[in-house]
Order: sequence, then structure tokens, then C-alpha cells
Amino acid sequence: MIKQPPLTIGIEEEYLLVDIETRDLASNPPSEMMAILERRISGRVAPEFLRAQVEVETGVHATVAEARGDLDNLRQTVAEVAAEFGIAPVAAATHPFARWGEQQHVDKDRYNALARDLQAVARRLLICGMHVHIGIDDDDLRIDLMNQAAYFLPHLLALSTSSPFWQGQETGLMSYRTCVFDGLPRTGLPEQFSSHSDYARLVATMVDAGVIEDATRIWWDLRPSARFPTLEMRSTDVCTSLDDAIAIAAMFQCLMSMLVRLRKSNQRWRVYPVSLVNENRWLAQRYGTTKGLVDFGKGTVIPYAELLDEILDLIAEDADRLGCVHEVNHARTIIERGTSAAWQVETFRSAVNDGADVENALKAVVDMLIERTAIA
Repeated sequence: MIKQPPLTIGIEEEYLLVDIETRDLASNPPSEMMAILERRISGRVAPEFLRAQVEVETGVHATVAEARGDLDNLRQTVAEVAAEFGIAPVAAATHPFARWGEQQHVDKDRYNALARDLQAVARRLLICGMHVHIGIDDDDLRIDLMNQAAYFLPHLLALSTSSPFWQGQETGLMSYRTCVFDGLPRTGLPEQFSSHSDYARLVATMVDAGVIEDATRIWWDLRPSARFPTLEMRSTDVCTSLDDAIAIAAMFQCLMSMLVRLRKSNQRWRVYPVSLVNENRWLAQRYGTTKGLVDFGKGTVIPYAELLDEILDLIAEDADRLGCVHEVNHARTIIERGTSAAWQVETFRSAVNDGADVENALKAVVDMLIERTAIA
């Protein structure tokens, strides 16, 4: 008999800190700002690798609605405190024109070690993502669900895309963040394991060889958390829209519920080769939701809207049970009006068509991101 896992949910988001006057990154924000944030939301906010970044994390919640209220409060608190210093948080996976070579990392032992070990690969990490933790308190179940859920990661990435620009250039990709992050070792889709013991042996081999300190240095798109009894989804860009972020988090929670439900009926989702899923991962980072992904059963590319309808049908029972029907259905709205990446490209091109030069068109993109990040 399979025990029902708690399926609790927690969300982490990373934001860029922007100078409101110049629209460039606040590459050296005042330490007082972080001190105030730590007093206001103690234990829920922390500096990220670069000084121009900040990370927030919700508490552990039973429902997506609770997580939304928590995340909204965190976003609003960061915005309120930052504004006192002429700074605004931006929920976008890359900055439209900032230069990574001009940024400095936070002076902490962990980050100093990363900078030393990874060199330029780490210094390029001017990127922000969203991580979603789902409570799975059985070690082997966590690994089994990781093997199956990897199939859906490109579908979630496509909905989240928010990084079409890099160092002032339109990249032609909807998620350039993915390309940057893939420069690190131990990233991308997770390997497939027969059991938790199989996974633990891999970690032990790496630790014993001295190539990693612990499992937190494994940065796959989906991984067993080294800190919590959760499965941690890390594949998505941070979403500019709070509603978009919650829709994706709710979909991930429902997908975990669906896979557990199948397992109780002695069924399971087919585990496809990583090479095949990687093709969908590329299509997602290149096109977002504007094209399609491969349906491996049919052997052809299917428009993303059709794939989303299939997923929402698959998880309908779970969304109803978990009380997040409205949240998951918002994914259709994302398709209709576009992801943050689409907004950014549209804002840039519209400004250029209205006579703005490239510099000011990119600043217009930053202004849009500041405004939409703050919308509850």
C-alpha cells in the first residue's frame, strides 16, 4: 500500500535589483537594505550569488492559495524596502542590457568557493529562476517521481520564459537563462535512478572524490532536495507575473499528485530517454509556448496549446482535490497573452518602431518589468 505523501508546496524566487534612475543593475546595493529586509522577513530572504540579486522563499504550505499569499507578501516587502534606496526588484530571468562582467559576487564562504571553483562560468550567472518544492517524504518515491516527472519539465519551462535578452542583444530565444545555467557542471535534466540508494551512491562517489561538498552542488532541473524531504523543480525562469508563477507551481504540485495516483493503480508515466526530453527542453527555451513540443507517442510536434489542454485534463482530478483549479487554468491565459519573454520583445520592438534608440528601448523593457513585477 502506497502512503499518500503530504504534497506540501514551497516556492523560491530570485529577483534582480535595478537602479530605478538608470534602469541598470544596482551592482552594489547598500547593506542596510538587506539588513532591513532580514528584520522584516527574517529567514525568508537572502542574498543570491551576485550582489545585484536577492532570493525569497515561502514557508511550507498545504495549498497553492496559501503559497500565493505568502509569495505576494514577500514580493511586496522586497519592493517596499528596496524603493527606500531607489531600487526595484525585477522578476525576470535576465536583465535586458546589464553586463555580467561588471557584477560582483556576495562575499560569503559558499559563494567565494563557487567563484574560485567555477571561474568565468560562475561570474556569468546573472540569471534568476523559480524553484518549487513538493513534499514527498518517502525517499524511493521521491526518486521514482523524479524519473517520471522529468518528461513534463519542458512544458513548465515554456510557460515561464522571461529571458529573451542578454547584454543588450535580442537572443532569439525565449529562455536564454537556460543556456547560461547549462554552462555549470551537474545541470540539465536529471539522470534516471533505480532507487534512492542508487542516487545516494552517485552522490557519495562525487563527495568521496572531492568534486562536490554535498548534494546541494548538484543543480539538475529536478532533484531531491538536500535540505528538505521534497522534490525540487528548478527548470523554470522566474516569472514576472505572480499569477504565472502560481499557475506553474500549481501544475507541478498537481503533476506530482497525478503520478502518485497512477502509482496507486499500478500504473506509471512512461520514462523517455533523456535525449528525447532534451529536444523538448530546447524547443521550450527557443520558442516558449509559441510553437510546440514533441509528443513522443505520436512522433510529431504538437502545438503547445493542445499539449497544455492534455495536461490540464490529466491533472483535473488532482487540481480539484488540491483546490487549485483556478490556478492551473491560468496557464491558458499565459498562452493567450504571452509569457514575460513575449512581453519584453513586444515592448522593445514597439519602442523602436516609435523612434526610440536601442538603449532607450531596452530601458522601456526594464520599466515594464518593474511595473509588472509589482502587480499582485
